[in-house]
Amino acid sequence: MSSESQQFQTGWKPPVTDQEFPGKEHKLPVKAQYEDLPDGQGGFTKYKAAGKLKGKKAIITGGDSGIGRATALLFALEGADSFIAYLPDEQKDADETKKLVEERGQKCHLFPTDLTERKNCEKVVSEAVEAMGGIDILFNNHAYQMMVNDISELSEDQWVHTFNTNIHPFFYLSKYSLPHMKSGASIINNASINAYIGRPDLLDYTSTKGAIISFTRGLSNQFVSKGIRVNAIAPGPVWTPLIPATMNQEAQEQFTAPMGRPSQPSEIASTVVFLAAPDSSSISGQTIHCNGGTIVNG
Repeated sequence: MSSESQQFQTGWKPPVTDQEFPGKEHKLPVKAQYEDLPDGQGGFTKYKAAGKLKGKKAIITGGDSGIGRATALLFALEGADSFIAYLPDEQKDADETKKLVEERGQKCHLFPTDLTERKNCEKVVSEAVEAMGGIDILFNNHAYQMMVNDISELSEDQWVHTFNTNIHPFFYLSKYSLPHMKSGASIINNASINAYIGRPDLLDYTSTKGAIISFTRGLSNQFVSKGIRVNAIAPGPVWTPLIPATMNQEAQEQFTAPMGRPSQPSEIASTVVFLAAPDSSSISGQTIHCNGGTIVNG
C-alpha cells in the first residue's frame, strides 16, 4: 500500500516530530497531500477539476504550505491564478508551491511579507491587483498558534501577537480587497474547530478563531446583497507543518478526528474551492465544518 493511500486510512497517525515556528513543508517527515482525495474504498484518487474557477484571480495568505499550498494547487487545476503571501523564512516552500502551480498551467505570484503590519496587508492587495489585474477570491488562511496550558502562563505579548496575526490582517486584507471585487467574488476565512470546542491549551488562538466566525457573519451581511459572498471554514486536525512547529509530543500523539485520522490539506482545499466557485452561490455568512466528523453547533 502506498504512503498516500495509508494517509487516508482509518488509524493513520503522522509521526511525532519537532520544528521551529512557522514550520517548513520540506522538512515534514511524511509529505502532506495536496491533490489526492480519499476514494471511499480505503484508497485515494486524484482531484477531478471542472474549470470552476477559469480566469479567476485569487489572493491566498499562508500559501507556501499546508492548506494554503493545497488551495493554490486546486485553484490552478480549476483555472485560477494565485498571489500568495507568506513569511520570508518560508521562501523555499513558496518557491515549490509556485513551481507546482505553474506545472498545472496557471500563474503563481510570490510575496514574502509580515502581515502583522497593516501597511503590508495593503501592499499585498495593491501588488496583487498590479500582478493579476484584479481580485476575485480572497482566502484569509494564515495563522499563528503556540500551546500554553494555563492563562497564568500565557504572556500578554503572545496574546497580542496571536490577535495581530490571526484576525487583524483578515480585516485589513478584506477592507483593501473589496473595492477591487465585483459581484460573484468570494472571501473565505480560515477559522477552526477550536472556536466551537474551546480548546484549553490554545486559548489565544481559539479566541481569534471565534472572532473570525463573527467577522465572517458581519462582513457577509454587509456585502451579500452586492453579490459578494463571505464564508468561513472550520477545519479540525489537519496534517500541516504548523503541527510539528507548535504542538508538543502528547498533543501530536492525540492528533486525530472521529474518522480515525487527521485530514489532509487537499481535503480542506476542496472545501475552499466549493466556497469560491458558483456551486455555493446561495451560501454566505456560513461556516463549513471540515473537521473529520466532530459534531458542533453553529
